[in-house]
Amino acid sequence: MKPRVLIVEDESALTALLRYNLEREGFDVDEAIDGEEALLTVAEQPPDLIVLDWMLPKLSGIEICRQLRRRPETRTTPIIMLTAKTEASDRVRGLDSGADDYVTKPFSPAELIARVRAVLRRTKPSSTGEALNFADLSMDLIGHRVTRAGRPIHLGPTEFRLLRHLLENPGRVFSREQLLNAAWGRDAYVEPRTVDVHVRRLRKAINLRNERDLIRTVRAFGYALDDEAA
Repeated sequence: MKPRVLIVEDESALTALLRYNLEREGFDVDEAIDGEEALLTVAEQPPDLIVLDWMLPKLSGIEICRQLRRRPETRTTPIIMLTAKTEASDRVRGLDSGADDYVTKPFSPAELIARVRAVLRRTKPSSTGEALNFADLSMDLIGHRVTRAGRPIHLGPTEFRLLRHLLENPGRVFSREQLLNAAWGRDAYVEPRTVDVHVRRLRKAINLRNERDLIRTVRAFGYALDDEAA
């Protein structure tokens, strides 16, 4: 079965260009021209990945992303945000809303397709049948579930991959570049600063107020999963 990509974009020329290139590369493509249509389309025909423009009529891409991340059925659907905004603060805002990747206009169709493939590879569930544990944190790789002391933890696909890598190497300190390679792949177009955004989201998800922080920050270098992090 071909992967299904939903393009949410109000520029018809760009939509046509993306559709042509994605279909040529073996993807099925759906379209939506505004935020409300996007939400209806996702509910009726769930895509494997969403290419989502930031500036849209009726609902912004940021708001769509937030709504999708609040819904259990779309919590882990991969989202690539498209935007003409180039400031680092805008990139962080887009990632904080729940996007898995961020592409700045103008871009080449080849670059976007490379990112689509990279995100889909990263978000494909594992079938190895393994389970990973550290302290009171557990990861079921078959069920794609994470719990802490029996409490379910809901993670996006990028945070899941980051946590898996850390769980496979407890106590080891990884640089941002090493975490990028592990969670995004060497062919991904991602800046080291992106790691900080996703680690912050991961930390928020696994650590409640009365639980010790299991992620240790090593200043000016990176992060480690450490029982003595706090």
